[in-house]
Amino acid sequence: MNFLRSLVYLLAMALYTPPFVVGLLLLFWLPTRTFRRLSMIWVHIAMWLIRHVLGIDYRVLGAENIPKTPCVVFSKHQSAWETIVLQHIFYLASYVYKKELHWLPFFGWGLAALPFVGIDRGAGKDALVQVATRGKQRLAEGYPVVIFPEGTRVAPGAKKRYKIGGAYLAREAGVPAVPVALNSGEFWRRNAFVKRSGTVTLSIGPAIDPAGLSAEDINARVEAWIENEMRRISPHLYGNENETQATARSAA
Repeated sequence: MNFLRSLVYLLAMALYTPPFVVGLLLLFWLPTRTFRRLSMIWVHIAMWLIRHVLGIDYRVLGAENIPKTPCVVFSKHQSAWETIVLQHIFYLASYVYKKELHWLPFFGWGLAALPFVGIDRGAGKDALVQVATRGKQRLAEGYPVVIFPEGTRVAPGAKKRYKIGGAYLAREAGVPAVPVALNSGEFWRRNAFVKRSGTVTLSIGPAIDPAGLSAEDINARVEAWIENEMRRISPHLYGNENETQATARSAA
């Protein structure tokens, strides 16, 4: 059943994404925020397919922690699920993503047209400047900025080094840093065709005020909250800290 669900989902996404992106690009002349709102139609269709075709639902813990002002969202990244759903939870979110995705037909073209933060990951220290400069612009425009601090999808139970770009952005822009933990990878594993039905838990932590903190301090607080919360929502995968680090080394 999960195989059939996954096949139908893939076919549906493949059928509706190209014409939607082409139609959206024809509306490039619209105001940026209107253009972004229209792009949410794609998000809501994808969420409907995820829930009703794949059978993957979700619950949100800590929704009261979402700031009413622009913020930097630091999210665990286990699957493609959060790249879709976080746009709904943090409405009109602007993602930090690698520019190489622009080469993907239709999907990449849509990314390039949206008010997101595309960076060149091969630029070294310049990538940090790109995140800060473009991220501050998006925040000033009223968009929350979502960044995956581990830089890539990480298997459930594993952990990678938290990069400092998002923390640097939060400090420079003077906006709250909001940590997010989730267990989407238990149902939607990286590079796996078959998705498992179930309910994803997404937990939003208290916003961290960057005032008086260094980027390193912000990053450390974000990491501590997310990793502690992962041990709470996925205790069967995240044991003590030493076990988690050992799993990360074996998964790297």
